[in-house]
Amino acid sequence: MAGLRVLIADDNPVVRAGLAALLSAAGDITVAAQAADGHEALSLTRRHAPDVVLLDVRMPGVDGISALPHLVRLAPVLMLTYSRESEIVRESLLLGAGGYLVHGEFTPEDLVRAVHDVREGRPHFTPTAAGALLDNLRTSSHPQRTVTQSPERLHNSALFGLSSREVEIMDLIASGMSNQQIAAACFISEKTVKNHINRIFAKLQSTSRSEAIAHWLGTARPGVSGHG
Repeated sequence: MAGLRVLIADDNPVVRAGLAALLSAAGDITVAAQAADGHEALSLTRRHAPDVVLLDVRMPGVDGISALPHLVRLAPVLMLTYSRESEIVRESLLLGAGGYLVHGEFTPEDLVRAVHDVREGRPHFTPTAAGALLDNLRTSSHPQRTVTQSPERLHNSALFGLSSREVEIMDLIASGMSNQQIAAACFISEKTVKNHINRIFAKLQSTSRSEAIAHWLGTARPGVSGHG
């Protein structure tokens, strides 16, 4: 049996080279390809069919979070990143990542073990990622968070297929908040807000904030505009 074949997706060539050296030294892992962004990662994953994809979160162009739901259909994905935010960790797992490693928190042996674990369907986390996930779960399960949902919002959530976080952000959009204000209110980065908004707009079949608000508040029907 040949060793595991891995694809490394990271915009930093020094990081890619370092990871490739660590993995190649294991003896039973081969680096099949390297990508500098999410788009290239998806293209190379289709071409090389790796056993595991190592994926950074923040990359120019198509970032890791945007590429993740497409990549997990092709291969198990292990997030390997400097991003420590609990919301990023949670979002990665919801989108199908099999593990989450934060740079500086793992040894070469840990990395090799994580690659094998994710390939076999066993989740693997470094301490900060595990702690961030626990914090996020505790925050999300706080009773104050759930009682703020009105029947209309719960109906809209089901109608459009929005997650609880997307419902929260859509409500803030409807209240007139900017991306910066939403980021501050939700304790997440503006980049994460933009990622959420892109998915919200797709689910609401909207191309602008005003159109999304109209659909969300029930003053327009999804799908009636956008062509022609």
